[in-house]
Amino acid sequence: MIGSEVLQYILLGLALSIPIGPINIKIVNQGLKDGFWNSWLVGIGGMAADLILMFLIYFGLSERLTTTTAQAVMWVFGAVVLSYLGYESIRDAQNTTEFGTAVEADGGRQESLSRSFVSGFLIAISNPLNLIFWIGIYGSVLAATLDQAGIEVALLYSASIFIGIASWDLGLATATHYGRQFVTAKLLRYFSVGAGLLLIGFGMMFAYYAIDAIIL
Repeated sequence: MIGSEVLQYILLGLALSIPIGPINIKIVNQGLKDGFWNSWLVGIGGMAADLILMFLIYFGLSERLTTTTAQAVMWVFGAVVLSYLGYESIRDAQNTTEFGTAVEADGGRQESLSRSFVSGFLIAISNPLNLIFWIGIYGSVLAATLDQAGIEVALLYSASIFIGIASWDLGLATATHYGRQFVTAKLLRYFSVGAGLLLIGFGMMFAYYAIDAIIL
């Protein structure tokens, strides 16, 4: 019984990860420019942020995180972070110079692994939609599991969700890495600009929500 439940929560983690959003855009863009490890570290950074959100929900801080003031602050933070990362993506697109079997950017220099991790972390932790999603999904899972099965099973199910998320991020990073050899420098520039515009678009959407929250 628990085995089937674990599989269901792994699939839930996959389902949470598949929709196109800022973190997936960054994973693909980073993978095309700098390869597997940079791409994978973006995903790990995002999972680190998700883990923090899980702990906050577990310790009962979800009510404070959903106040109007807290949401407005997070919308503003998310707008700034995503807009800046979008700007960076567009700026870096101009520096893509050549492709061999791998992409080279900035004259052969690639982004550090730590910076890729931080980018993924900031995207996930500054995304209020991510927070609301975790409160809605994980909060309900946690409450139901604690009532019925106890903390050990709740931790097992939480780990299963992360296995699903990690599987998607790993698969996406791997696919992007091996797909780099088919991407030309010109196509990468277009993709980097497009990814940047999408990230800025998410940022502008967050800014709109921030203004709406402050006014209301």
